[in-house]
Amino acid sequence: MARARSTYDVDPGRGWILFAGTMLLLVGCLNLIYGIAAISNSTFFVADIKYVFGNLNTWGWVLTVVGVAQIVISYGVFTLTEWGRWLGIIAAGLNMLVEFVAISSHPFLSIMVFFALCAQCASTLMVV
Repeated sequence: MARARSTYDVDPGRGWILFAGTMLLLVGCLNLIYGIAAISNSTFFVADIKYVFGNLNTWGWVLTVVGVAQIVISYGVFTLTEWGRWLGIIAAGLNMLVEFVAISSHPFLSIMVFFALCAQCASTLMVV
């Protein structure tokens, strides 16, 4: 007796793409909020902290630009575009560097997004 075929197409990497896109969108929104808070000199951040490069206002602009870029790139990841995948890898790596230099509390999310996008790229390249 013949086995019935499945009625849906299983994509084993779809969960990783959903995770990576969601994390990029979440981290992008957080970076945007942190950047705006740093630019506006709010009392959210501790005053008179010594940064390796620049000051709080400089890092506010960096976080704002990176956050907006991550939000745009997350759209590319969600729509399964190749540019979204590669720019997502670059944005996750850039976010790791920015977060380590700015001494924030969530560089682990960038590492997970970076892994998720790289794993999807590797599985796509191995399919012939």
